Amino acid sequence: MKKNKLLPVWILSIMLTNFNIGFAGNPTKTANINWLDQSAPSHFSGTTFGVPWERGLIEPGQTFKLMSDEQTSLDIQTWPFAFWPDGSVKWTAVAVSPGDHLPEDLKLIEDLNPKYKKTLKVIEDKKSITIKTGIMEVTINKSGSNIFESISREGVISAKNGHLVVLHQNTPELSPEFAVVTTHFTGQIKDVLLEQDGPIRSVVKLSGIHQSENNNQLMPFSVRLYFYAGSENIRIMHSITYDGDEEKDFIRGIGVRFDVPMHNAQMHDRHIRFSGENDGVFAEAVKGLTGLRRDPGSEIISAQLEGLMTPAVEEFPERVRRGLPYIATFGDYTLFQSSSNAFRIRKRTEPGHTWLNAGYGSRSSGAGFVGSPLGGIGFGIRNFWQSYPAQIDIRKANTDNAQVTLWLWAPESDPMDLRFYHDGMGMDTYEKQWEGLEIIYEDYEPGFGRPIGVARTSELDLWVPGKTPARENFASYAASVAKPPILMADLQHIYDAGVFGGLWTVKDSSDTDPIRNQITDKLDWLFDYYKKSVDMHNWYGFWDYGDFMHTYDYDRHVWRYDVGGYAWDNSELATDIWLWYYFLHSGRADAFRMAEAMTRHTGEVDVHHIGPFAPLGSRHNVLHWGCSAKQLRISTVANRRYYYYLTADDRVGDLMDAQIEAHRTLHDVPPLRKRVDVDLSDPSKVLLSFGTDWGSIASAWLTDWERNRNKASYKRIRNGMKSIAAQPQGFFTGVGMMDVETGAFEISDSDQIVVSHLNAVFGLIEIVAELIELIDIPEFEEAWLQYCKLYNASDEEQYAALGTVSRNRGLRPGHSRLTAYASMKKSDKELALRAWEEFILNDAERSLKIPEAVEIKSPYSLNTIIEAPDISTNYAAQWGLAAMQILRLIDVSKTSKK
Repeated sequence: MKKNKLLPVWILSIMLTNFNIGFAGNPTKTANINWLDQSAPSHFSGTTFGVPWERGLIEPGQTFKLMSDEQTSLDIQTWPFAFWPDGSVKWTAVAVSPGDHLPEDLKLIEDLNPKYKKTLKVIEDKKSITIKTGIMEVTINKSGSNIFESISREGVISAKNGHLVVLHQNTPELSPEFAVVTTHFTGQIKDVLLEQDGPIRSVVKLSGIHQSENNNQLMPFSVRLYFYAGSENIRIMHSITYDGDEEKDFIRGIGVRFDVPMHNAQMHDRHIRFSGENDGVFAEAVKGLTGLRRDPGSEIISAQLEGLMTPAVEEFPERVRRGLPYIATFGDYTLFQSSSNAFRIRKRTEPGHTWLNAGYGSRSSGAGFVGSPLGGIGFGIRNFWQSYPAQIDIRKANTDNAQVTLWLWAPESDPMDLRFYHDGMGMDTYEKQWEGLEIIYEDYEPGFGRPIGVARTSELDLWVPGKTPARENFASYAASVAKPPILMADLQHIYDAGVFGGLWTVKDSSDTDPIRNQITDKLDWLFDYYKKSVDMHNWYGFWDYGDFMHTYDYDRHVWRYDVGGYAWDNSELATDIWLWYYFLHSGRADAFRMAEAMTRHTGEVDVHHIGPFAPLGSRHNVLHWGCSAKQLRISTVANRRYYYYLTADDRVGDLMDAQIEAHRTLHDVPPLRKRVDVDLSDPSKVLLSFGTDWGSIASAWLTDWERNRNKASYKRIRNGMKSIAAQPQGFFTGVGMMDVETGAFEISDSDQIVVSHLNAVFGLIEIVAELIELIDIPEFEEAWLQYCKLYNASDEEQYAALGTVSRNRGLRPGHSRLTAYASMKKSDKELALRAWEEFILNDAERSLKIPEAVEIKSPYSLNTIIEAPDISTNYAAQWGLAAMQILRLIDVSKTSKK
């Protein structure tokens, strides 16, 4: 993404006096659009992205066109998917179809009469949906097991009988006590919905469950198929939810399977392709003609190597022609990514014969092809090596119909074992569980560490090139699978639109101010440190990819992967929001993809989507679902909004919708059950904190109101804001009983304060900044500014205002942004100075210094690693957010000199 210029400090200073977080720039119905990776891709099959607009600028019926500097256009389809309170469009979704000669720089501009070069044609009846892109035709069933019946190009079938498969195993390991039994489950369709029907983009959603031959059912699924006009690709979003008994139901494989007609092509004209690392390509024919004792000649060999049709067999040299029946024909191939650093390719002639090792490597990009010059299909799994164990099987390529299985969990690996990692260690009472929390920071409770309802979403792609692709084209396709091309509104445009609360700045590479540069340099260092840590410490795998570890163990030189609540982070202290803010600040493509991976993971794996804990998330633990603290602060929509609005991702939209009534589950699973007696007699009331709980549910209601214009959610937000403001101590009252229908809190009759250092640091700060800009409730704003001003204030100031003093006020630098916010809103220079001192802990040199990284070599660690003393994920997230918001809210250059 191109660098964006920060507005001059003097302009910022003027706007700070307007008490308005958002910029009031020059409204225009134009947006600069950039490629995330700063260059146009060589393989592009279509994409969708979101563009924000300033309040009052765009009416819901507005249409657009996407133009290059050369005045050429790409076909697009646009629709509003979020709205400002006045009804104007806040976010526009833009679906872009493929095109030739993709430009580097684009502009989205208003267009009253959009025209299209190609459009989709959608035909729906009672049994199926047929989608024609102009290049391929796909028939999707509405019942049965096949999610697609056929995919064809120019009348030639490229794939058929596409369906979902799961392999179930009765035990995770070999045992002499009983036999290993593997059971095959096939996806059965229950619901099909045509969510969008063109003209440029169509989306079909299929839902169902996997079923065995004896009618046992396991693991609900949701699959979306995406089509773009003029495209030869199908994007597949595949989501599964674990609903088994982890003590009995061990998953051996999860995959998508389909048949590929070989169209009577000669065996030596049938081609296999697998992608390796970077642009590496494994390319072989089912019957190879190279390396023979008798030379077929350069014309024949060249044609086979390039994937072209070889001359007729009658034209082969006689001794080669006579020998063709005696050249081995290999029908079966497997690409297996066993870890994040190792893949293997094997092949065999047919079942009953040995496998030959055909290739090895480190990190495959996860793409393949089977077919011939007469037809065929390409396929790929995104994050193939990152989400190991993954596998691609090609079978029966020497028959009329090859079979392809894209395994999201590889059957060549060990079965999936989701059992809890210990037996409870005697923690059968709340008292003992508190003792456990004291020593290993793990909030254990019997029956709460189960994986019931955790989910996983994977992204796949099918490509219908019509013939065996050239190696260069296949390598380009594989690169697009690994890193799908993404378009994005210019960062300054996003900022100027006033979305996401406006609590950040866009990095200015030309800025010469030494203090601001120190802060931005440390921001860059923190992100890079975690990017390197992901790789050094192998934070990869089907259930793990996207998450960070919580705390480091400097004695063992490892992150505390096996120590209770110090292992996986699970969004603790808004790690997701830190990464998204950092992307909005820096524009770095690697930051976007890391934040994207975390959003996918934390919204799926760390949340229970069905079962007694749904739709709450789980606190940090050795297992992502292991903690007994099931909380809104982990499942919070506040962590999903950034990715959703930047990409218009439908699956994330589903996850956000599921949170709208999440507060109800807190009645049955109260967060404070181990500390206080909670009255559960009235299901119409639920105990919520004003911080982590209300901030989370408010983010769900805010997003529902923005997206769907749901008046009920709007009323709930208002009722919550008004009733918090009406409390004797405002936000410092801390907790209250909330009406589950209206969202209003009971007004406390006590002046007692309840303050936690966690209240504001799970997205509350960012969500309240948005609410204040969107909903005019002065008393709520005043209550929030009181909290912002007093949280880090002296005991004397707190006592004077509240009549008491809070003793639970940790994370002082992280909360400096509250003080900074109050200083901006009140135009208070003394508060700005106090915010700066809180941020640097009265020592700028020490606080802004790049942490020292130490190299640890063998034999003191298993591998050579880099570690940084005193860096934890809590620190990184909170310091990072505070730094970006301090840069936005106060003039650090002037303030730091006082």
